[in-house]
Amino acid sequence: MDIRVLKYFVSVAQEQNMTKAANLLHISQPALSRQIADLETELGTKLLTRSHRKIQITPEGYYLLERAQEIIGLVDKTTHTLQKQDTISGTLDIGAGESDQLGPVMQAVKNTIHKYPEIHVNFHSGDSSLTFSELDSGVLEFSVIMGDFNLSNYNQLELPTKNHWGVLMRKDEPLAQKDSISPSDLLGRPILSSRQATKQFFDDWSDGLSAQFDFIGTYNLFYNASLLVKTGACIALTFGGLADVSSESELTFKPLTPDLTGTNTLIWSKGRNLPKANQIFLDELQKILKYEKTKK
Repeated sequence: MDIRVLKYFVSVAQEQNMTKAANLLHISQPALSRQIADLETELGTKLLTRSHRKIQITPEGYYLLERAQEIIGLVDKTTHTLQKQDTISGTLDIGAGESDQLGPVMQAVKNTIHKYPEIHVNFHSGDSSLTFSELDSGVLEFSVIMGDFNLSNYNQLELPTKNHWGVLMRKDEPLAQKDSISPSDLLGRPILSSRQATKQFFDDWSDGLSAQFDFIGTYNLFYNASLLVKTGACIALTFGGLADVSSESELTFKPLTPDLTGTNTLIWSKGRNLPKANQIFLDELQKILKYEKTKK
């Protein structure tokens, strides 16, 4: 597949109109239509369903759109890095879930982009399954993995901070009067939990009582979960520090007892050399962690 044709396809898919896409690409509409038709013939599948007014993307088209955007991004990133060899530049692509315990990472990013203004940063939010996938495909250079996973295939740097689990709820919930929440307190309550924290995740903490918990669903990004909690439809198992629980807020957070924590580990591929900008970031982070360790 020609990268130029992939860019044509992405433009058509985004505009959902052949004429508009052709105008943006500065080519004729018949020429663009022919390029897309040739791409479909090459791949042996229908990517677009055409009508007079609008173009519909097929399931195969959506798959190619996602992959094409990743491929184009990698090509642009590689080209930019190679063309800027005379200056220290590049992009830090860092994936992570939502946590307020990423202070050292953010400080390292700050130090890096302040020292080298030509370095930029892209944060990719998502759970572990997404960030593992994007790390393996080369979309990300780094990922912060939260929790216990087999990381033997990756370079690792464990961060000193930990995530503490607890319950987010409305302040008028009966459980809000407690200082901490035990496994038995959760019985009979509708519970929303992180997508990667399965029922089995809470088995050891609850001494098997989690089999009786009423898990009504899961969330990927926490903000949407907090909106549902605000309605009073459920409570949510989540990390501390993510929600506004100030005096003006309708919500409160109570830690779990016994304490349930999770590690934060920065990982990167063993099979690829880090670009210079990413090595600078890693060096900055290691300096910060070494300094914090000496203070203790």
